Amino acid sequence: MVKFNELKSQIMKALKSLFIFILVLAMMFACDEDDGSSPLEHNMETPGTITNLSVENLPGKAIISYTLPSNQDLLYVKAMYTLPSTGKEVEVKSSSYNNNLTVEGFFTTNEQEIKLYAVNRSEVTSDPVPVTIKPLESPIWEVFRSVEVSTAFGGFNITAENSTESDVVVLLMSENENDEWEVEDNSIYTSTAKIASQIRGLDTISYDYALTVRDRWLNYTDTLYTSVVPLYEALIPKSGYVGMFLTGDAEYHPSTSMSKMWDDNIIDWPNLYMTQSAFTPTEPHIITFDIGLLAKISRVKIWDYPEYYNGRTYYYLGCMKRFEIWGTDDPQAGSSLDDWSLLGTFEATKPSGLPYGEQNDEDYNAANAGFDWEVDINAPKVRYLRIRSLENWGGSTNLAISELQVYGDPR
Repeated sequence: MVKFNELKSQIMKALKSLFIFILVLAMMFACDEDDGSSPLEHNMETPGTITNLSVENLPGKAIISYTLPSNQDLLYVKAMYTLPSTGKEVEVKSSSYNNNLTVEGFFTTNEQEIKLYAVNRSEVTSDPVPVTIKPLESPIWEVFRSVEVSTAFGGFNITAENSTESDVVVLLMSENENDEWEVEDNSIYTSTAKIASQIRGLDTISYDYALTVRDRWLNYTDTLYTSVVPLYEALIPKSGYVGMFLTGDAEYHPSTSMSKMWDDNIIDWPNLYMTQSAFTPTEPHIITFDIGLLAKISRVKIWDYPEYYNGRTYYYLGCMKRFEIWGTDDPQAGSSLDDWSLLGTFEATKPSGLPYGEQNDEDYNAANAGFDWEVDINAPKVRYLRIRSLENWGGSTNLAISELQVYGDPR
């Protein structure tokens, strides 16, 4: 029995030693295997260089075209350069399926050297090939030169041109209690060709502002300083709004009602007013309502109704694209517009310019915040309003309004 136990002990020791030996071998092989951080291929031969370089200089950037080397395992071409304005080194890669790449972020029109490399699947780079670019003027300067600040009821408007539709920020700054310029939350982040923003809710006192334009590479223009004195404006209480129906006004969708346009719900169905699309679909649809008091109207803020399409989609179906607002102070005014004053003709634009049925975050946020439609400052005081839809985004004339708010001077 003793000998058997001794034999059993020797066998267990031998098995333990064998297990440790196998474990050590496994660890050694594991260390030699690819851990995913190294290239799958191991071709250490330096790739050929790119040739036949040509440059197309554009505002703040350049497109560099070239002929690829003949290496079968070529993976990509990369460009390396330093942004003079920030000192930041930038790397741009382009697949071996392309024959060009774009370098961007340049602030001045000075010449700039770019180095290009061919890179194979083993991440071996070729010798650098230098090329000189001379970018055109950065897009932020066009925006800066075209910035206009104009006084409005209850605030002011900021407009500018951005013809290249570049990503820019118009930074609006005011002085804090320490007399330091501080960026405001209502600065404009956009890539639209026509920049337009309204700042509202201000008193009728003088305000000092500074504006500068920045791109996503942290290039800045000079600073524009301006002072504005907003015109008096008050919110016309929704409690006084009453729907009306004149001869020729459009029939409405039975699930909706005019009072839903001032129920403080900007998005839910059926908290809106929608006219029937089958009602004279090619003729302008008109709706009429009373705001409860006589006032010099400054603007009408309208929240369109977002349809249930790819989530919630604005700039779609009954959302108004082109329309008019008419007004009168005469409660006896009939359905003929001859007895009404045209307060303004308006056209909605989608910030992104995307095709019908598509929208990005900027589009959604702009519509969800409501559009401010400013009335002609020379228009007379009115109490009764008519909205005349000339064209909606769906191509007909019915309208769908979730909410509206009228502003003006009732004094």
